[in-house]
Amino acid sequence: SLSAMSSTPMPVPKPLLPSPRPTEAARQLDELLADLGHTQSKLAAAGQGAGVPTESLLDNMLGSLTRDLQELGITAAPAGVCAACRKPIAGKVLTALGKTWHPEHFTCARCGQELDKGPFFEQGGRAFCEEDYHQAFSPRCAYCTGPIREKVLTALEQTWHPEHFFCAHCGNVFGDEGFLERDGKPYCHQDFLALFAPKCQGCERPVTDNYLSALQGVWHAECFVCTECLTGFTSGSFFELEGRPYCELHFHQRQGTLCHGCSHPVTGRGITAAGHRYHPEHFVCTYCLGRLHKGTFRERDNKMYCQPCHDKLFV
Repeated sequence: SLSAMSSTPMPVPKPLLPSPRPTEAARQLDELLADLGHTQSKLAAAGQGAGVPTESLLDNMLGSLTRDLQELGITAAPAGVCAACRKPIAGKVLTALGKTWHPEHFTCARCGQELDKGPFFEQGGRAFCEEDYHQAFSPRCAYCTGPIREKVLTALEQTWHPEHFFCAHCGNVFGDEGFLERDGKPYCHQDFLALFAPKCQGCERPVTDNYLSALQGVWHAECFVCTECLTGFTSGSFFELEGRPYCELHFHQRQGTLCHGCSHPVTGRGITAAGHRYHPEHFVCTYCLGRLHKGTFRERDNKMYCQPCHDKLFV
């Protein structure tokens, strides 16, 4: 059956960008926190040797740093609470999805990649990198099963990459003529007819319209003719012999039932003599044209004679 297909751009949401929100405290703390980051590896090594968690050491260091700043008259109020770790943000703050984050804590919900420096996609209130967003939420191609990132083609109640929707037999992409469907698979018109359309009993090409049904098969109207003389059956009747159609003359010729005298079919009572079939009125002496009777004729050079004429001519 003829089916429809449509190709439309994928409604992929535009990638979002996290925005850092500068604060007075953040500007004052940047240099100090950078120094704190440089010492992180040293603290980690020391903490592991002493059996003290690195996170605890860093928290103590930050608390001490905050007290020192307060003594200098610098107010280091938290810029917000990180939506991931739930701790106050004293340094750089990142705003995304209506929340605040430590930059290193704003990560892809699927792979954990940090998203603070590039675009991200939002789904259900969670952030994803581009690859994981498409893997998790984009429609899948029915042919390659891969995610469809740009244009999506919808056909046969499935989605496809436009370049992957092609004839299941020849592999060619469909043009303006569209496609035909069989058992859930798409085919170009040429292959569909070659594979599934009934074949003409005369020429063995596909039959699509204007056909005749006869002799347990279908025929193009122009192909249903006498097998011998290729003449159409204007009277509407034909004769069958070994599954093929014949006109009356050539049917009887093939059957050996043409009158040897007049060359017309012997359809009623006839006479068989010397391997030939005759109408009774045409079974006559070649010389005198008198009616012959079985058992009282003579044959010579494939011609029939009555006994007197035969004796007169040849004896």
